Amino acid sequence: MLDQNLTDQLGHLLGSKGFFTDADDLAPWETDWRKLYHGRAAALAAPANVSEVQAVLALASAQGLPVVPQGGNSSMVGGATPDASGTALILSTRRMNAIRSLDPVANIVVAEAGVILAHLHDAARSVGRRFPLTLGARGSATIGGLVSTNAGGTQVLRFGTMRKLVLGIEAVLPDGGLYAGLAALKKDNRGYDLTQLLIAAEGTLGVVTAASLTLVPDILDRAVAWVGVDSPAAALGLLRALEAASGDAIESFELIPDSSLRLVLQHIPDTRAPLASAHPWHILIEYVRSSPAAAPSAEALEVLLAAHYDKGLYRDAALASSEAQALAFWKIRDSISEAERAHGPAMQHDISVPVDDMPRFIEDASEAVEAAFPGVWVNAYGHLGDGNVHFHVRAPEGVTDPNWRLETGKKASQMVYDLVTAAGGSISAEHGIGQMKRDELARLSSPARIAALRAIKNALDPRGVMNPGKLIP
Repeated sequence: MLDQNLTDQLGHLLGSKGFFTDADDLAPWETDWRKLYHGRAAALAAPANVSEVQAVLALASAQGLPVVPQGGNSSMVGGATPDASGTALILSTRRMNAIRSLDPVANIVVAEAGVILAHLHDAARSVGRRFPLTLGARGSATIGGLVSTNAGGTQVLRFGTMRKLVLGIEAVLPDGGLYAGLAALKKDNRGYDLTQLLIAAEGTLGVVTAASLTLVPDILDRAVAWVGVDSPAAALGLLRALEAASGDAIESFELIPDSSLRLVLQHIPDTRAPLASAHPWHILIEYVRSSPAAAPSAEALEVLLAAHYDKGLYRDAALASSEAQALAFWKIRDSISEAERAHGPAMQHDISVPVDDMPRFIEDASEAVEAAFPGVWVNAYGHLGDGNVHFHVRAPEGVTDPNWRLETGKKASQMVYDLVTAAGGSISAEHGIGQMKRDELARLSSPARIAALRAIKNALDPRGVMNPGKLIP
């Protein structure tokens, strides 16, 4: 329970639309998207503007009240879920959902933290531009959350993560101070780059309230192909060949094992296999055209694939004949997590390794984990062009006991992270650390890295009110 005086102050500040203490109102926001983490909050604050965020954080800091920032509540690592103490204040940015400016000439959009990614896509498209980052949760993920976790997605191959797309940030620091860093400056040598420091901070250093983001010209058309290959190594060979022939027209290159395809076909309605023949591995390719001088995407991709078929880089391919079919191909990729969740327990690992090592890592690590834990099977898929592997260790068929995660699953995860670290990779590629990976970050990181993270946290948040229990070991 909050102190009555603080409750009265927050209620007066935010009004009935912005402050909630009823258990039924809080319940949907106390559990993470995966239903793995369940907490309790004392209240939920939903400020409508930056000034209200400043006032909330100033009050919270003065009283040492824990604050858990939350956007679309779509964290994959429990990064926006309060602990079980019932003492935290959830600070939701969902009411701060304005697009403050949209400049198609300068190719810059300023969006508030609560803007949903899909809405930003629509706004940019209305002026002939696009925001080149997309992911399966685009209908719920918010800009503030995407910035705070340095989200990636399926277009990182060409455009990079959020860190490359953010030009500036507005954020409220733990004491209520405002960092006004929205200006999209090409040069700025005023010391530490606070904008970059706040990206991927997961709400532990403050609350991102708005961001200046890069736009690019909208595409004229796209071509989407589903390709069957023999191995991850063959897929990487095809990627390198297509990149050499087409420059940056290859925007997405998703590696999908046949096991993932089968799970989707089993659990997701209205899905069908794109190819008539079976293949151990599949690739989802998206080729785009932005210049009228270039050949239409479908024609160009068909020529490219035909040129490489005789070289043995792939076995079969289907080029989407319509936008509806292209969406059907992408539905398979976007539905893998949902299908896995419906099938049974699994340990999900969002990891990265050097791109050229990804095929070897997938095959060797899968074999090692399956040998060490008889009965489990690995479902490894991801963004081949940037080395990001979603390495999921699934429980043996028929196992439904949730304790499997706490026993065998936890040991399997430690092995996966050991293998990633030995390969010079990262235990978090695009989902963040949250509370799920905090202990592993401490176990596997160098003392210098941990000391630096803690020093930064203590300097900016000396009272430790911002998103406690997340990221920082």
